[in-house]
Amino acid sequence: MNLARHSITATNPIQIFDTRFEADCQIFTTTTPAGFAVYQTWPLKLIRKREFTGGTLAAAVPCHTSSLLFLLGGGRSPLYPPNKVVVWDDAAGEEVAELEFRERVRGLACRRGWLAVSFRRRVVLFEVGETIVRRNEFDTCDNPRGLLAMATGAYSTLLAFPGRQMGHVQLVHLPPCIPPTPVGPPPSAPPSRPPPPPSKHPVSIIAAHESSLNTLTVPQSGRMLATTSSRGTLVRIWDTLSGKLIRVFRRGSDKAEIYGVAFRPDEKEVCVWSDKGTVHVFSLMSGPSNRQSSLSPLASLIPYFDSEWSYAQYRIPAQASHISLSSTTSSSRSPTADITDEEKCMVGWIEAPSDRSEPGRDPPMEYQLIALTYSGGWYRLSLPQGTSNISSPSASGTPLSSSPPKASSHSRPRTNSVSSITSRTEKGKERERDRDRKDNRELVLQEYRKYGRWDGWG
Repeated sequence: MNLARHSITATNPIQIFDTRFEADCQIFTTTTPAGFAVYQTWPLKLIRKREFTGGTLAAAVPCHTSSLLFLLGGGRSPLYPPNKVVVWDDAAGEEVAELEFRERVRGLACRRGWLAVSFRRRVVLFEVGETIVRRNEFDTCDNPRGLLAMATGAYSTLLAFPGRQMGHVQLVHLPPCIPPTPVGPPPSAPPSRPPPPPSKHPVSIIAAHESSLNTLTVPQSGRMLATTSSRGTLVRIWDTLSGKLIRVFRRGSDKAEIYGVAFRPDEKEVCVWSDKGTVHVFSLMSGPSNRQSSLSPLASLIPYFDSEWSYAQYRIPAQASHISLSSTTSSSRSPTADITDEEKCMVGWIEAPSDRSEPGRDPPMEYQLIALTYSGGWYRLSLPQGTSNISSPSASGTPLSSSPPKASSHSRPRTNSVSSITSRTEKGKERERDRDRKDNRELVLQEYRKYGRWDGWG
């Protein structure tokens, strides 16, 4: 299979500083030099836009599908100081509150009733109601990316952020998240009930990586945690109650900057995307879905061959002829700079009708992916045929765990035999890459559109 990148030259490139989904991926927000806009994720539709003069925004963070957004100033001429969080009521079209700090805000996470703000070495927690009340503060290790993640599902409690030691994750449990208020006629199914309290006290620290963290992601339920490090080769999935490692997935063999991880709503799969321009999909269920190395018998000597690889992927075309997606892409470029990163993207899960339905029957709903590039590309991708991606409200969403890859307990002295094994290993890796390129299944591009221009697109 040919995975070569296509090239599309943009005659009038779009400047997008930030784009992000709300918790359920029903809408997404994007910030440009003109202001911010709110889009319906699928079908793609521009819901509303706000244009500002006098400065630019770094991000507009939506709180579910409510009219409440949290704005951050950024760029070369920020609309707000970088040490402020502005609470914006889009229904009223005005600022309703602001939070001012002594240092630059690095990241935000929110859910109904709560807001977490991350700084270089601390996380501050607020309760949001008719007034905003500061509730707690936690120390972290150096966190220049402002990493933090908050579970947003009904009755979920988890808040995750970097611990005090590099590579560690601290888990904090908040009051249960309030379910959304039903809209329209009452549902036929009875409302969901709060889950029973855990039988044992959940862990508070997970030693996830030896190197610095790059991303933190939790599903809506908060039952799991996905972590990646600055190396960008592995994705680790953890049980947040016991702190045990559930699965380890390999994105690739070379270093990359992983931009994000997203759990499927039923928690049966995860997708991963990076600066390589490729979206990977891994199965969390037990079975032969994920690809295994043909050299797995060497796993006791080389843990690399005990890895699980994605069973499907999609390579997003480059948006300009001069763009090259490689590990040399600068990781220090700020997303709030006035020069956008054309390769960067955001990916989320949606439910959409399947295009593989039988004639005369309504198509079943299935899980698909939406990829948003920072150059204004909107991609709707479906999973390969034959995968278990049909949306089912009765799905338990509980993944089956397997044993994680075993790491070598001690270093071996260099000998001729090991050198020969190493040389055979390198050749094996090349054969493995060739086999992956032939056997890997691609996600199917169902629809492509543009967003970011407010003159009719969307």
